[in-house]
Amino acid sequence: MKVRWLGHASFLITSDNGTRIITDPYIVGSGIRYGEINEAADVVTVSHDHFDHNNVTSVGGNPQVVKEPVEAKGIKFEGVATHHDASGGSERGNNTIFSMNIDGVKVCHLGDLGHPLSDQQVADIGKVDVLLIPVGGFFTIDAQVASEVCDRLNPRVIIPMHYKNEKLDFPIAGVDDFLEGKGNVRKLDASEVEFKAGALPAETEIVVLKPTL
Repeated sequence: MKVRWLGHASFLITSDNGTRIITDPYIVGSGIRYGEINEAADVVTVSHDHFDHNNVTSVGGNPQVVKEPVEAKGIKFEGVATHHDASGGSERGNNTIFSMNIDGVKVCHLGDLGHPLSDQQVADIGKVDVLLIPVGGFFTIDAQVASEVCDRLNPRVIIPMHYKNEKLDFPIAGVDDFLEGKGNVRKLDASEVEFKAGALPAETEIVVLKPTL
């Protein structure tokens, strides 16, 4: 199973049999300077209906759009209801955390999570192998809360997303705030990483990818 960071909160996840899943495709503009998404996919997940997460028309291949728990293309997409803010959704609305088991590796995409997880939400999410987590703050959880979420979910691999860089002008923090003081960090000069069930790191590892677009 391969995970490729397209940019922002959008990833292309490809199973060993070639099934392609794109998460939270964005619209270019309004501070987003990543390239246009021109990939094809079988499934597109949308954590919430904001322009930087729901541009399903940019994805080719007539994909099935997943906005709630469902089985698509033989993969079970589990959803946990959360909020985009720390005020019960009154500021920015709701957010769905999607988990999917790809080739025996459970991937969890937190979307625009805006608050610490409750005990029930942690239990509902369950065991996580690869965690895709926003770390920039302001619109989502910040570095401190993201670190707490990682400690509670205890994934084998953490991949940061939704943070400020040269292609994103949102008023949020960069990835270094999240990485500060942490060990076992691997910064790749690549946008894609491959995972195999049974060959995940024994100690939690943070993998920082370069955006593709």
